Amino acid sequence: MNYIASIGKYFIMVWEVFKKPTKWRIMKSLIFKEIDELIYNSLGIIIFIAFFIGGVVTIQTALNLTNPLIPKSLIGFATRQSVILEFAPTFTSIIMVGKVGSYITSSIGTMRVTEQIDALEVMGVNSLNYLVFPKIIAMLFYPFAVAIAMYMGVLGGWIAAVFGNYAPSGDFIQGLQTDFIPFHVTYAFIKTLVFAFVIATIPSYFGYYMKGGALEVGKASTTAFVWTSVVIIIINYVLTQLMLG
Repeated sequence: MNYIASIGKYFIMVWEVFKKPTKWRIMKSLIFKEIDELIYNSLGIIIFIAFFIGGVVTIQTALNLTNPLIPKSLIGFATRQSVILEFAPTFTSIIMVGKVGSYITSSIGTMRVTEQIDALEVMGVNSLNYLVFPKIIAMLFYPFAVAIAMYMGVLGGWIAAVFGNYAPSGDFIQGLQTDFIPFHVTYAFIKTLVFAFVIATIPSYFGYYMKGGALEVGKASTTAFVWTSVVIIIINYVLTQLMLG
């Protein structure tokens, strides 16, 4: 029953976020601040992980294709499919939950502990709109980060294939171009937008409604990470079944 109540409370929170908006002059600076904190500052870890994940996928694929009758171009094909369909949008999102989600929960939770949220309410400010809405708008730029992750994943795969002598450059690039379906990229971006909304709102929920002191802020961050990851995995399954099944 508590789970049902929490789900209802979450959707009520999302509804309240879009009511009584903050003045655009103030909101604009908040949005730019969140874009810098949530997206720009996360590019380094996203590029690093995507590059090496692409390389690992290539090496593992090459090591399992021992039959000489199987063309080397299949290595590039498998790398492209793995990176675009799953590793770039989903695996990167799980990493973002750990980095961005924990930051969101801890920052809002600290404001709750120090009664800054109560002060906003006393001043007549919609605290949910002030705190959560800029994060939602900032996370709308998350697909650009995932696009970079796709590129870096494929680049990492190409470097691993060529310099590791697993496949010639021409064969790998041929595999990248074989049976390419543009809708797969669209599917990945749609998933990413849904994940972005989840990453912005669920950690905000746990931070906004937390109770207690500084110790509970850490517990709320851990709980937010677990539940956001679970929701992302479930949504990933549902969207895959609906769009590709």
